[in-house]
Amino acid sequence: MDSTGCGGAIDFGRMREMNRSLILNVIRQEGSVSRAAIARRTRLSRSTVSSIVSELLEANLVHEVGRGRSSGGRRPILINLNYNAGYVVGVDLGATHLIILIANLNGDVIARRETDFSVAVGPDAGLKQIADAVRQCLADAGISLDRVRGLGMGVPGPVEYAEGRVVAPPIMPGWHGVALRDRLSRELGVPVYVDNDANLGALSEHCHGAGRGYANLAYIKVGTGIGCGLILGGQLYRGEVGSAGEIGHVTIDENGPPCKCGSYGCLESMAGGPAIALRAQQAIRAGQATSLAAIQPPESITARDVALAAQMGDKLAQQLFAEAGRHIGVALASLANLLNPGLIIIGGGVAQAGRLLLDPIRKTLEQRALQPVAQSTRVVQSVVGRDASALGAVDLALQEVFQSPALITCAAA
Repeated sequence: MDSTGCGGAIDFGRMREMNRSLILNVIRQEGSVSRAAIARRTRLSRSTVSSIVSELLEANLVHEVGRGRSSGGRRPILINLNYNAGYVVGVDLGATHLIILIANLNGDVIARRETDFSVAVGPDAGLKQIADAVRQCLADAGISLDRVRGLGMGVPGPVEYAEGRVVAPPIMPGWHGVALRDRLSRELGVPVYVDNDANLGALSEHCHGAGRGYANLAYIKVGTGIGCGLILGGQLYRGEVGSAGEIGHVTIDENGPPCKCGSYGCLESMAGGPAIALRAQQAIRAGQATSLAAIQPPESITARDVALAAQMGDKLAQQLFAEAGRHIGVALASLANLLNPGLIIIGGGVAQAGRLLLDPIRKTLEQRALQPVAQSTRVVQSVVGRDASALGAVDLALQEVFQSPALITCAAA
């Protein structure tokens, strides 16, 4: 048997691609590093490292940045990544909004664009709108599309990650089975990677925000829907078919209101943004005293309106957020008992209500979770904030791009 271990011929081209990716990631992680240090870290021969570094220098993906300290001989020449050799795009596709970030190869955000969006327009019109918005954001930043190395996108529903396909998303009617990755990649001509928006929120908080240093955490995105991204053992956990973390469809009240997923009494139908707005509208029609009654017609009231009223001291609005927080706390107590994360991060648009939502969540979790679990689980507000999913999409794109052998072939000159 040959060295491939499977009876086939050695694919030297593929081996070199893997070595190139390995070296690039060492340079990315270490910052300024010598060829000798790269060889030690990768356990590749110095000749292999020298040859591949020469390729990377020629492609302008790395550059020499001076000399390091001597350990007895000549001072080594240090290599660093050329962070402006290309760019990645992060997209947060929300039920009612679109956020686009442009970042360099270090993940530094250099441009941002936010626009209204509705998933109700369907995938054909929706994908065209996304592609147009990405092109406009790049144009505003003065970056040509051919310098983009990859695009990450988060969507509010389960995603079969290996196929880049949306699977039965409750709040995205008409999008089931749509191959978002392939269709958007064809439209823009760049590699595309698609994941659930809460997963990407968890990734960004783990890399940049409140979740740094935690091996086990849950990120709860409370917006039009309610999703959950899980980092377990330091890794993003997607589940068998990409549906892990669909906490919005945990039943809170089996006799509760209908949910878009087809069930009844789901967390999302009782504590999501539309549910909070609907309860405010119902209270106004019932004649309850509230400053929200000044908004006409009542059907135009949004969860953001309720949050602003609550922050201004409106009793009804505060009560609505307390109820939503208790419902979320019930679901999180079960999550905490089951997975025992060290940290639960509350993000999404509705989470901008701050303590009005977090305090009842914390109190309910403390009351309902097992005592050692409750004592070991912190509940905090998102540090990354509104851009969590879009920034996670940037992180996803960078992870994938630096594993791609194609990076060197399309590097900027």
